[in-house]
Amino acid sequence: MAGSKPPLPKTSSLQTSIDRRRISHLPSSILRRSDETRIRDVWSHNLLLEFRKIMRLLPDYPVVAMDTEFPGVVARPYGEFRSSVDYQYQLMRANVDLLKIIQIGLSFFNHQGETPSECSTWQEDMYAQDSIALLQKSGIDFKRLETDGINPIDFAELMYGSGLLLLDNVQWISFHSGYDFGYLVKMLTNRNLPNNETDFFIILRRFFPNIFDLKYLMKSTRHLKGGLQEIADQMKVLNERSFTFVERTLFYKVRRVGPQHQAGSDSLLTGKVYFKMKQTLFEGNINEQTFSGYLFGLSVPGANLVDAVSTDAESLTEGSKEAAEKLVLTITSKSECVVTVSEDTRKHSQEHS
Repeated sequence: MAGSKPPLPKTSSLQTSIDRRRISHLPSSILRRSDETRIRDVWSHNLLLEFRKIMRLLPDYPVVAMDTEFPGVVARPYGEFRSSVDYQYQLMRANVDLLKIIQIGLSFFNHQGETPSECSTWQEDMYAQDSIALLQKSGIDFKRLETDGINPIDFAELMYGSGLLLLDNVQWISFHSGYDFGYLVKMLTNRNLPNNETDFFIILRRFFPNIFDLKYLMKSTRHLKGGLQEIADQMKVLNERSFTFVERTLFYKVRRVGPQHQAGSDSLLTGKVYFKMKQTLFEGNINEQTFSGYLFGLSVPGANLVDAVSTDAESLTEGSKEAAEKLVLTITSKSECVVTVSEDTRKHSQEHS
């Protein structure tokens, strides 16, 4: 029939066996069906229990993909700015200081891209009463956030003792994550963000010495563009150009688990896309010196962040010194912030432009 698709090629059992051997080196998490990977919701009542599980698996799965959900971009700074990077930082700072985080998603991988068999992703649901009306259509259980949401102070305290912070061997993976790390730094220090991006990066690199931002990695390749879901879809096209029929069937598009725009699902997809990019576009090796520590939109290529972070403590501002050098955080009170924002705000609006 005219216009009908040609039948799929038949593959013998011998050819299938050969093709399976050809992809035997691929991580099992890539070959595993997507519905076999579980996303676990974390609330105030099971926060401690789930952090204990994370601490047990972290030595074997030290690659942490992270995403957050937050109300959106509702404020813009006015005045004169030193550069576009300065403006982007002040924009992020204004909104992070004003608003509160809603969800944090953490997904764990080993260095081969494999995930833990029982559960790979934890989705922490934070208590943020003033932000509940902003994302009613996202599928997040806002009613439960009011009654069982995690106190950010409790989350920050457990982060300090978890082994997730301050260590070079824990690798953090993110996508266009200035706001994501901005909210984490705000929680971990229990204060507003520093006045400038230099002090912010000093604190950031103390807490998270090893960060890869996928959006920043994309700048080095002409193959990919767009947001996180678009990148995952484009990886399918790259695969189809380079693999056999059986390989395309097994080593398929990076699949999403769970609903889009929830932190657990987005963090898991971020980790999967990272390992697919690493294997397909970087030949299995991403240069840490070239790409580690940069956040898309906030980092200037060529800026010596490592030297800035290792500067003698006496040369730092008082606020940065106090936050960056303190390894044990004593939090005295939960900060409150009440804002009125428009209903059309959404998460990371600038990321998908």
